[in-house]
Amino acid sequence: MMQVRAAVLRESGAEKPYGTSQPIDVTTLQLDPPGPGELLVRVRAAGLCHSDLSVINGSRPRPLPLALGHEAAGEVLEAEQGSGFEPGDHVVLAFVPSCGECERCVAGRPALCGPAAAANTKGALLGGGMRFTEEDGSRPYHHLGVSAFAEHIVVSSRSAVKVDPEVPFEIAALFGCAVLTGAGAALYSAQIRPGDSVAVFGLGGVGLAALLAAKAAGASTVVAVDVVEHKRKLASELGATHTVEGGPDAVQRVRELTSGGAEKVLDTTGVVHVLQQAYDATRSGGTTVTVGLPDPEARLTLPALSIVAEERTLRGSYLGSCVPRRDVPRFIQMYQSGALPVDALLSHRLGLDEINAGFDRLDDGTAVRQVVLM
Repeated sequence: MMQVRAAVLRESGAEKPYGTSQPIDVTTLQLDPPGPGELLVRVRAAGLCHSDLSVINGSRPRPLPLALGHEAAGEVLEAEQGSGFEPGDHVVLAFVPSCGECERCVAGRPALCGPAAAANTKGALLGGGMRFTEEDGSRPYHHLGVSAFAEHIVVSSRSAVKVDPEVPFEIAALFGCAVLTGAGAALYSAQIRPGDSVAVFGLGGVGLAALLAAKAAGASTVVAVDVVEHKRKLASELGATHTVEGGPDAVQRVRELTSGGAEKVLDTTGVVHVLQQAYDATRSGGTTVTVGLPDPEARLTLPALSIVAEERTLRGSYLGSCVPRRDVPRFIQMYQSGALPVDALLSHRLGLDEINAGFDRLDDGTAVRQVVLM
């Protein structure tokens, strides 16, 4: 075993600000060595995401205590034989460790891997069980097979994608969630094509990655919607043709700017009334894609007739409908060519001890994408 510093969520639903209530405890844990099919990874950078925040605020229940974090890049230190990795490899971690053998994986839809979903729900690794141990002998759960906010982690090799070592770790980390989810939703789920009109509701890391991918795909009109002014300004700098302040008038403004509604509309907020707005801002024959994770009890009400009479499509997108081992390298190549400048999303760099305050910035909209540097 080795000792590592890690961020453990002790309780969900704590009072804000988190910098004061400190729901995340940065502590020392014991880490088991990797087992068959697993890797020991030195984490070099890990991103703060709304999927983490939804566990912290209690809207996305997970077993506790939880070694938090799911978007990361690092260096392989140990690789079990047959894993396909070697010490020294640079890797991006994906939050769905696809088994490669179930019906969904074989069909090319690893984001829906059954064994991975079961393991993530239990807070275990794909191979079963947990790899961290607390001082009292208890085992904290893993977050989405990664537990990225730690100096070192053990992960299934099915969670890792080998990447070009020339990419800085703080940028590479973004490809594990923000870019896979946002760019994948735009290119695969929405299937944005040259000349399409597009609207993006929610301009965090995922939404802005979707915006960049929409521009790369040749969208002619891209309307960026958010309640936060500086995010709308950044969206304009990244290529949005129009920006709209989020709120009750947003649907009408989008429809005016896109001659009756956008052909492809993406909701990245995880807020049901915003998803309703995204649907209402979509034209007949168009597609609405949602990637956010709402409260499990939330319900959506739609005009049922519109689905048939207007040939409307509403679809979900998990992990951007991506195949990580195919798409992480593809998106990195797009970044390196200048077609996907995701480095512009990185708004803050912080240390592990600053993580509670970091989630305050994420919650109040001050930050776009923050990365913990180990």
